[in-house]
Amino acid sequence: MNRTIYLWNGTAPYTDESPDRLQPSLKAFELEGTRSAIIVCAGGAYEAKMPYECDDIAIMFNEHGLTAFVLDYRVAPCGTFAPLADVNRAVRVVRSLGYEKVGVIGFSAGGNLCCNAAVHYDSGKPDSEDPIERYSSRPDAFLPCYAVVSLTQFTHVQTRQNLLKDRRDDQALARYFSAEQHITEDTPPAFIWHSATDEMVPVDNSLILGAAMAAKGVPFEMHIFPEGLHGLGLAKELPVVARWSDMACDWLERQGFKA
Repeated sequence: MNRTIYLWNGTAPYTDESPDRLQPSLKAFELEGTRSAIIVCAGGAYEAKMPYECDDIAIMFNEHGLTAFVLDYRVAPCGTFAPLADVNRAVRVVRSLGYEKVGVIGFSAGGNLCCNAAVHYDSGKPDSEDPIERYSSRPDAFLPCYAVVSLTQFTHVQTRQNLLKDRRDDQALARYFSAEQHITEDTPPAFIWHSATDEMVPVDNSLILGAAMAAKGVPFEMHIFPEGLHGLGLAKELPVVARWSDMACDWLERQGFKA
């Protein structure tokens, strides 16, 4: 049975935005003896979470010898900083379980969350009374899949509206959640993939992320597949695109993610 791990023992921050929402949690797909783990962030425009980007992805990582955790992060009516707080906390929680390498993968809007986890983090809060907060929230790798990287250009309007809520016209806030504008030399390495014919989230999102990483000398691997609609998940119906999961796991192994 897959255990559920709640991110906070008490009430999560930003709960007052939507007190009726369930508390954020991780669904664990644990393999005994593994030292590396991946946190899975499904897409859904910050309004829902697509089922085919949840457990199926975690099981795929299990088949490659990695533990995985599906993140049940908060979506609308929660927004702005609540999802980011959830993924930051998830990285800390997984580290506290003893995993040496922690990566984050995200799809579409979950890819936006994944990217923001890679640029908005801290090294831990040593003076915190909460021992979980003493762990770093910086992932060791991130894997944005057909991600809504930017909220300022080439973006997906519904994703921006659901995340920013009544501040959807706040350009400073939109820039904050546009990862390509916050890449530094300390940003973790990335595995990026997209399809060139994605009409919902333009491939330009992945291209500008790669360009920003190249400008800062941050290692990344990118695959742009010639065709495929948005929201492919494991892409089992498209054999060429379906290779992404094997390529991603091979890349993770080269980043030091071991069973």
